[in-house]
Amino acid sequence: MAESTGQERSEKATGKRRMEARKRGQVAISREIPSTLILFTLLGVFVFAGPHLLDQLTRLVAGIFGRLHSIRIHTLGDAGALMLDLTETSLWLLAPVCLPLMVAGFIGNVAQIGFELHTEAMSPKFSKLNPMAGLKRIVSTRGLVELVKSLLKIVFVGAIAWSVVSGYLTEFPSLVRRDVGGIWDFTHTAAFKIILYVCLALIVLAALDCLYQRWQHEESLKMTKQEIKDERRQTEGDPQVKSRIRSLQRQAAYQRMMAEVPTSDVVITNPTHLAVALRFDPAEMTAPRVTAKGADYIAERIRETAREHNVPIVENKPLAQTLFKMTELGDYIPADLYRAVAEVLAYVYRLKGKMSL
Repeated sequence: MAESTGQERSEKATGKRRMEARKRGQVAISREIPSTLILFTLLGVFVFAGPHLLDQLTRLVAGIFGRLHSIRIHTLGDAGALMLDLTETSLWLLAPVCLPLMVAGFIGNVAQIGFELHTEAMSPKFSKLNPMAGLKRIVSTRGLVELVKSLLKIVFVGAIAWSVVSGYLTEFPSLVRRDVGGIWDFTHTAAFKIILYVCLALIVLAALDCLYQRWQHEESLKMTKQEIKDERRQTEGDPQVKSRIRSLQRQAAYQRMMAEVPTSDVVITNPTHLAVALRFDPAEMTAPRVTAKGADYIAERIRETAREHNVPIVENKPLAQTLFKMTELGDYIPADLYRAVAEVLAYVYRLKGKMSL
């Protein structure tokens, strides 16, 4: 609708629009946040598990070289068994590093958008394999922004890393004279500083990127005024249809109300502007009940129906006005009106020749 009418997308997205976008996987998410969290986790692994990993790696390498003279590979099965053993050992060695990084990446995404599974977002779309569509995404404004962000991040992070590494340049030549432990200590210290400073820089980048992604997401979800109207019509129904339904409901309620007038005991009037019909059956009711009420034209119709069915009409302006304001159809009259209504009913019963209350 917006493309055909040229309307500007100036309205904030509705809840329905946001929900549909979320099901399609269109959410405000920053890739920098999980990346930063993963890097911090890697830093923690280096600090707390680094010595253990070095020890395990040393044992693995020493074991391989120590068994070189005894390793015999005569068949393909021997080679497979050796590879399986090395793979299993490597997995156990890498697990303390990989598992925390996977958890960090998962938390970094879930913390931003929550955890939900939508089959629509997970289902494969062959349109994404279209090279022309991919090229359009690359050369689009969003692609250009992502390219600029990546270049700025490389320059920013690279400058910080270089500023740390440049302080160790004079120590590099001396590494050839150090043992494995010395090299590890040097590498551990340098890597720790590099990762720490890079992490601190990425926190700033992640915060800025998060704000940008949220702004861009809101802009992409904005709707035109016509889209708002169309959605409201789809959600709540066509206003003309709803108006027709309300009209039919009012008509049905009016007919039910008018059907109650002939069974009423009395109609109290204003005398012309208001009319309230009451009915009282001591065997069924604890107090008189309002069976019909109306103003102007409806009041006139209530009086006409009452005359046709010989229902007494009593003029009492204060009582009619009070009943009209304080009661609805089907309500029992308020307790403070018992006396006034009882006097009217007593008068009506005397007219009908009934026993007074």
